[in-house]
Amino acid sequence: MVGSRKHDHEPDKCGGLQSNLLPNQPAFITRMSLDINQLETRLWAAADQLWANTGLKPPEFSNPVLGLIFLRYAEKRFHEAEAKLIKSGLEVSEIEKFDYQAEGALYLPDTARFSYLLDLAEGQDLGRAVNEAMAAVEAENEELKGVLPRSYGRLPNTVLVELLRVLNGLGEVEGDAFGKIYEYFLGKFALAEGQKGGVFYTPTSIVKLIVEIIEPYHGKIFDPACGSGGMFVQSAQFVSRHQKRAAEELTVFGTEKANDTVKLAKMNLAVHGLSGDIREANTYYEDPHKALGKFDFVMANPPFNVSGVDKERVKDDPRFKYGIPTTDNANYLWIQHFYTALNERGRAGFVMANSAGDARGTELEIRKKLIQIGGVDVIVSIGSNFFYTVTLPCTLWFFDRAKARGARWDEVLFIDARGYYRQVSRAIRDFLPEQIEFLANIVRLWRGEAVETEAGSLEMLQQQFPEGSYRDIAGVCKVATLAEIQAQGWSLNPGRYVGVADRASEDFDFTERLEALVEEFEFLNSEASELQSAISESVTQLLAGTAT
Repeated sequence: MVGSRKHDHEPDKCGGLQSNLLPNQPAFITRMSLDINQLETRLWAAADQLWANTGLKPPEFSNPVLGLIFLRYAEKRFHEAEAKLIKSGLEVSEIEKFDYQAEGALYLPDTARFSYLLDLAEGQDLGRAVNEAMAAVEAENEELKGVLPRSYGRLPNTVLVELLRVLNGLGEVEGDAFGKIYEYFLGKFALAEGQKGGVFYTPTSIVKLIVEIIEPYHGKIFDPACGSGGMFVQSAQFVSRHQKRAAEELTVFGTEKANDTVKLAKMNLAVHGLSGDIREANTYYEDPHKALGKFDFVMANPPFNVSGVDKERVKDDPRFKYGIPTTDNANYLWIQHFYTALNERGRAGFVMANSAGDARGTELEIRKKLIQIGGVDVIVSIGSNFFYTVTLPCTLWFFDRAKARGARWDEVLFIDARGYYRQVSRAIRDFLPEQIEFLANIVRLWRGEAVETEAGSLEMLQQQFPEGSYRDIAGVCKVATLAEIQAQGWSLNPGRYVGVADRASEDFDFTERLEALVEEFEFLNSEASELQSAISESVTQLLAGTAT
């Protein structure tokens, strides 16, 4: 499949990356995209160099930097709103705080502006001045109370001066680009933090694929493990791409256990011009949004295979009405929570451990119920190295409660996306835009929806679906009926249904094949262990019965 599966970084004649843009795309779009990418890289390189001179740990440096990006964005929006109000006939002296807020901007007192801090003399206590600026922003804007960083005193004055100078260059970019750069920095800091970084950040290409498949055009979105809010941001960008205003179409609700991460999420929403209700809570035991049956969309990347959840505290919770797993593993608590939070027409998309698709015992019974009621919509296998924290592959699950009342109620679409990726570095992969669009278009074809080709997936679609309608493709996608799923022991592992693509010998990828074999081996080992336990238990009972 030419141009459809793996992509490595390849230098073009200018020494940069080869462009994946379509030939007929306007030159200004290409130029703007390249300019933003270059700006991201340049800003990060400068910030990273300054970081090296501080001796600070990743979170000690990341929060202040993200706070300054936020402040630079806030001032830009402030001046844009001011210009608009003046154009409408108001004098500057007549503009009130609520006028700025009505235009979607934060109100910034003089001493809370990025430009004021930039103009301070180097000899002054800049750390204290920035802390006071952040406090002033919070005081004037209730929704940000307790959110902005106040740790600038830990940064040397020289580093702060340089950071302000470097980030001042953001004044030249548009609002959407601010958000993109904020997300870029979030991702870089998550990579630097390793395991901890994965707690607050889901790689953007994974989030985009989830968004493209659940299609959140309008309604209430819920993420009960919201991290830094990436699911909300990409949902908003999806709406904007379809020519509507996200602030008018979407309302967002999130919970997050870590207070610092709640702050990151609120800043992330603000820098993208969004507002939302983000609460600090432990989702296993708390339900601050009264989520049962409430939401149009649920999106999440929950922590996998969590042990130690107190089953006594959750056993009567209606969010987990399909059963409490007997194993010490919270995966199926999350899965149930996502499903029961949906309204009757709601869709959910979330990241899940591969092992959940074949889990046995009480987890199998819960999975069986969800499949039988017709709510399981699509299951997608993702290859290894997409996450900064783990190298293992994962699975994306999708629910659609409206499907249970439609013609497809007894079908599930399985997609094996493990062969689709771009090799970003030796240890990291992501999806190209056209790969995300192609995978989402497989779902659209199955649902009978119009496909989208703006990101460049047309060639791949024509190659794989020449008739313009859905078909099963070995190694790529397969629609399985409930009878077929039952025959596979109610497994939701795409590998059991999709099969293997016909490939020429030179297209054989040893690493990819080995990963698949290791994954299958681990499953068979797990199954063998469970059978051994069951046999031992039966023998023990038999012997006990004989003895009596």
